Amino acid sequence: MKKVIVSVTTDLISDHRVHKMCLSLYNNGFDVTLVGRKKNSQKLALRPYKVIRFNMFFKKGFLFYMFFNLRLFFLLLVKKSHILISNDLDTILPNFLISKLKKLHIIYDSHELFTEVPELISKKKIKLFWLYLESNIFPKLKNVITVSDGYAKFYKKKYGNSITVIKNVPSLDPRTINNFSLPGFKLDEKNIIYQGSLNKDRGIDLMIKAVKFIDVKLFILGSGDLELSLQEYVIKENLTNKVFFVGRVPFNDLKYITKFFDLGLSFEENSCLAYRYSLPNKVFDYIHAGIPVLSSDLPEMSNFIISNKVGQTLSSREPKKIAEQILEVISNKNQYQKDIEKTKNKYCWQKEEKKLLKLFNYF
Repeated sequence: MKKVIVSVTTDLISDHRVHKMCLSLYNNGFDVTLVGRKKNSQKLALRPYKVIRFNMFFKKGFLFYMFFNLRLFFLLLVKKSHILISNDLDTILPNFLISKLKKLHIIYDSHELFTEVPELISKKKIKLFWLYLESNIFPKLKNVITVSDGYAKFYKKKYGNSITVIKNVPSLDPRTINNFSLPGFKLDEKNIIYQGSLNKDRGIDLMIKAVKFIDVKLFILGSGDLELSLQEYVIKENLTNKVFFVGRVPFNDLKYITKFFDLGLSFEENSCLAYRYSLPNKVFDYIHAGIPVLSSDLPEMSNFIISNKVGQTLSSREPKKIAEQILEVISNKNQYQKDIEKTKNKYCWQKEEKKLLKLFNYF
């Protein structure tokens, strides 16, 4: 049985893509170990494959990445494996070095354009470091996967690698729940949802400003750097009865909760290439929950949503106009159902999994 070690710097509780990949490999006869971090005391649901969570003293910044990579290097050095999967640029160095040292196969999974995220725009020295690392390792990688066609074209043009696109889509799942409880949520009201990170340029402030003008409740499911400032803004604007911060929700619960909402939002700004060419997994999550999407008018998102007729893209980023568009989509949500169902069956993990397993057939 071939041993696979998968590594990622994120907390494993909410990283659904990595879990899906590990589960697919485990179910197809691989001995899988997932290595990540333990960000808080929240327990990880039982998984069939092995899990190692590093308890890190430093929680972010240079020292976090340095010590995480050092621990990962020595773990990979002593632990027997045949294949390494590195998720994103912040795990590539120890994986690449060990793959050369021990002559192992390596797969690099780029969840985003790591060097093009908005958090690095003003941090030129840090960005140069990650660009230096990427430019020295990426062209030497034979097996690279990513989550969108836009990312694949970007990397192909920049480094010349052949890229396999494996979209971050949910599995088709017939299971459901009949009820759940969230503070402030009532089924007989209009409820909209944002799920994901609360970070720079995600457009969450626009969502909050828009609901000021309409009788709609916004539920924000996620966490991130801007969480506290967004909460303070909601209090300042007296919107605590319309905007609710739920926090991070385990993905196994999230996919059942989302179906009770009227509309899913994804308002990323055109502030960087990472967002411009992204096709966020939340878009697929909304569709699999059976609700329409209102998203930014960026190339990947716009092309997907318009061509599949599963919602609308923003015609303006002015809060009042956004509010009008939210109400328009909600009032016509039933007209999207047929195309949402068709798209859900077209873009599902059962199909994307085949691309993943095809890569492993060569090892």
